[in-house]
Amino acid sequence: MIRLNVLSGKKAGSHAVARRFPFRVGRTPENHLQLDDDGVWDWHLTLELWPEGFVLALAPRAVGAVNSEPFQNHTLRNGDIITIGSAKLQFWLAGPQQRGLHFRELFVWALLLLVTLGQFVLIYWLLR
Repeated sequence: MIRLNVLSGKKAGSHAVARRFPFRVGRTPENHLQLDDDGVWDWHLTLELWPEGFVLALAPRAVGAVNSEPFQNHTLRNGDIITIGSAKLQFWLAGPQQRGLHFRELFVWALLLLVTLGQFVLIYWLLR
């Protein structure tokens, strides 16, 4: 999963998690991350997953920079700062989410209980 931290602009301090690709950023509500800042177009950029890594592609005639360097297509690295209009985003690899272990823990405790009861039954049967 990818996390885009909004560093500046109207949504500063928030973040968006990209679980599916392509992930679109722009002004309209149809985008996955909606930014209503100056200089952000309706559909400004797209984050895609390619075999080389995560690639950021600008819309035609849109302007943007990664680490203060202008780009059209750019392979991102962890921590890169993306500037589009007056908004700044940070590309970050999100931490993995651990699934709940409640079922597994319950299964282990039930198995231990069954083994213990089985031992008591075996001891009772042998002492008869």
